[in-house]
Amino acid sequence: MTRTFVVTGSASGIGAATADLLRDRGFRVIGVDLRDADVMADLSTPDGRESAVAQVIELADGRIDAVIAAAGISAPKPLTVAVNYFGVVALLDGLRPTLAASPSPRAAVVSSMASLQPNSAELVEAALAGDEKRALQIGQALADAGPQTGYLNYPSSKRALSRWVRREAITADWAGAGIPLNAVAPGTVLSPMTRELLATPEGRAMVDANVPMPLNGHSESIVIARLLAWLTSEENTHVTGQTIYIDGGADASLRGDDIWSHVGAA
Repeated sequence: MTRTFVVTGSASGIGAATADLLRDRGFRVIGVDLRDADVMADLSTPDGRESAVAQVIELADGRIDAVIAAAGISAPKPLTVAVNYFGVVALLDGLRPTLAASPSPRAAVVSSMASLQPNSAELVEAALAGDEKRALQIGQALADAGPQTGYLNYPSSKRALSRWVRREAITADWAGAGIPLNAVAPGTVLSPMTRELLATPEGRAMVDANVPMPLNGHSESIVIARLLAWLTSEENTHVTGQTIYIDGGADASLRGDDIWSHVGAA
């Protein structure tokens, strides 16, 4: 039987590339986005998330084999946290019981290299505690301090998301139900989100200073889509709880050759 995939953010960027790739491979895709999608819903609000879950399950006739949560924004305001963290988590939680009924269930989300950037620890902890009201209050305070401080909403949302994946992947709800749950963390991707920033030499220099990519430079969305497709394929039976940096070497450039020192030697 043909596998059914749910892809959020399917109208543009990584989500669109992933939906197209899966359809080209003969799979059924239910796209979720604000517009131009099978399910049109606003994942920044509780009502929108509930509506998305109900519509997806109805369209899928109760069978979902994989969920890929690619919807996200990078605005310097709390809306970013609402979409990037709470929208993703609520959708996965809502679809998980249906997903678990698949013979080969899989789930993956899109985090970011920004998860390694400076962030608001307070906001991250509020998100992980499931306190959306508090998280959005913190995000608004950051936004009120100006765009540079407001940008912390983005890396904070992605740090929280990667931590949520690592925490939840090994629980009874996910690993216990046979569902690999992973995140991918792209470097700089050529997409509508980055087009304006990369349009000038100054913008490109700033981006490359923060996200150095020695292997092949900036990537196209299809590069990320291929990894998401494998992580949610039947071939992936044991990779779980991971944030996989698909970043042209940015993580290795920024964090160096030793990320284990904090563990200590015997």
